[in-house]
This record gives sequence, structure tokens and C-alpha cells, in this order.
Amino acid sequence: MMAEDRIPGKELCDSEKAGGTGKRRLRIGNVELDNNLILAPMAGVTDLPFRILCKEQGCGLLCTEMVSAKAILYKNRNTRELLEVTPGERPVSVQLFGSDPEIVSDMAHLIEDGPFDIIDFNMGCPVPKVVNNGEGSALMKNPKLAEEIFTALVKKVHKPVTVKFRKGFDDSSVNAVEIAKIAEACGMAAVAVHGRTREQFYAGKADWEIIRQVKEAVKIPVIGNGDIFTPEDGKRMLQETGCDGLMIARGARGNPWLFHRLNHYLDTGELLPEPDSREIGGMIYRHAQMQTERKGENLGMKEMRKHIAWYTAGLRHSAGIRRQCNTLETLEELHSMLKEHKMLPEGI
Repeated sequence: MMAEDRIPGKELCDSEKAGGTGKRRLRIGNVELDNNLILAPMAGVTDLPFRILCKEQGCGLLCTEMVSAKAILYKNRNTRELLEVTPGERPVSVQLFGSDPEIVSDMAHLIEDGPFDIIDFNMGCPVPKVVNNGEGSALMKNPKLAEEIFTALVKKVHKPVTVKFRKGFDDSSVNAVEIAKIAEACGMAAVAVHGRTREQFYAGKADWEIIRQVKEAVKIPVIGNGDIFTPEDGKRMLQETGCDGLMIARGARGNPWLFHRLNHYLDTGELLPEPDSREIGGMIYRHAQMQTERKGENLGMKEMRKHIAWYTAGLRHSAGIRRQCNTLETLEELHSMLKEHKMLPEGI
């Protein structure tokens, strides 16, 4: 069977999806990924420098921060930076959010010729200012409008279109299976399911059972999301849900190594050790160099503070490091702090 004749979501046998000797390739529309690990879109996190670090660690598909379709329409100055992608990152998915089918689809068409391989639509964001506009996870309450948006996107965009959504808006309206079936019927190339409701935000435990139910309900690839913090978590989600791919969000913050460790674990069964403090310090410094080169030292170092807190969580003296990093203003000060805590590899 030729690659283009494959049925979406049926390319890999179960043993390949669960790890082992087979390559865990995943096909989304006409885009074939080297593996089935995906970096979730995260506002304020998955900017270009962080995406590059995750790519170097073996991430199969990178996702941009979510971008407002209206912001593109009104030529918002900050949106240009969110849409910037380097050739070495690809394949890349750009995520749009909005609630007007015409605006969302027109803006997707407008940017389609950019360096993006997949157009993703956001139905998962739980942030009040997004939800109160009827966008993000608020659309879980309006399947008819979601269907109109899906239809318009698929009609106007030639690249694969995907959607990320939640279990439901709240426990009284769990409708992930319904949304997945609508997406498939409209011609969407894949769905990503976060096993929490909007009302949960990120609290409690992700419900992987709903991911299994979605996988059983549709033939297009289903990507599982929620509570993947270790290689063991990733393998267990594949086994328990049968999902085709893994989307990693908070588990990757301060931990781009998770992609390498998870790939290795799925392919060999061997659990690689977590990075030591010097490896972590080296990654922090490199991340900061990239961030300051891109955004200037003042803004770059301010944005690094949250990343440093994530990188150092659980380390000895991490509380003191976090206090120190909140006053850092230059790369030189960061270098001195890392050196003080013996967190720099030799030669840096």
C-alpha cells in the first residue's frame, strides 16, 4: 500500500505505537512525523527558542503559542512574532483561536503559505478572558458553531487542519466524543483530546478514559493530552487509551529532555536518567542566550525567570535559586548565579 493510500490513523501497528522496535511514525493528513510525540501549544511558553530546544531533544511536531485570528485580521504587532518559525523546526503546527467561522477560516487561509505544516484550532483554552469571548473551551458548549468553524477551515485551507479540545465544558456536559465525530465528518485530519473539563482548568487528574472513548469513536488520528510528566506516563497513556500520539504540555516546561527520554523508553524499554544539575544549568544558560538574542537582554531575562523556576523545581536549593532569578537582569548575572550553585558544565 502506498503512503498516500493509507487510512488516516491506521498506519502503525499496536506494537509500534506502544514503543518497541518499530518506528513510531504518525501521519496527519499529508504530513508524516518522525515520531508521535507532540509539543502542546502553550501561551507564554512555546515560543521559538523553547521549540528549538524541544526539537533538538526529539519532539516529532512542534506547536506555536495560540494566535488570535482577530489579531491577525487587525495586524496586531505582537502577532508577527508568534507566527515566526525557522526551517529547522519543521514540521510545525500553528494554532489559531476565535469564534467567527469567516474570520478564523479567512485568517487561516491568509497565513497558510507561511512556514507551517498544519493549522490547528483551539477549543481547549480555559482562560476566562478567552472563554468569556465565546472562544477556546467555551466552544465545547456550542457544537453547532464548532461545526461551522471546522467546515469553513477545511474548505478554505489546503494544509491539514486539526483541533484540540477538552473532555467537555464541565462534568455535566462531557461531549468530547461528539466533538471528535463532528471534526472527522467535517474533514479534520486529527484531533487532540485533553482529559479535563474547562471547569477543572489543570486541577485534579486527567481522565484518560475519555481519550480511549474518542479513539474508539473515530478513524482519524487521536492525540492524547494530560498528565504526561514521565516516560512511564507516556507509555501508559498509549497502552490504556490506544491513542496514536502523545501531546506533552506542562510536563515539558523546564524539561525538554522528556522528549528524548520518552522516545528512548518507547523504542528500547530503557529508562534514561534525568539530567543532573550541570546539564540543567547548561540548558538554562543556552535557553537564556537564545531568548536574549531574540528579545533583547531586558525582556529576555524577565521571560527566563519562569523558565528557570521550572528547570530548577525539585533541585537542592531551588527555592533560593528562584528568589535569586527574580532579580536577574543580565546574562552575566545568570552566569554568576549558575556558577555559584555549581550548575555550569565545564567550558561555559
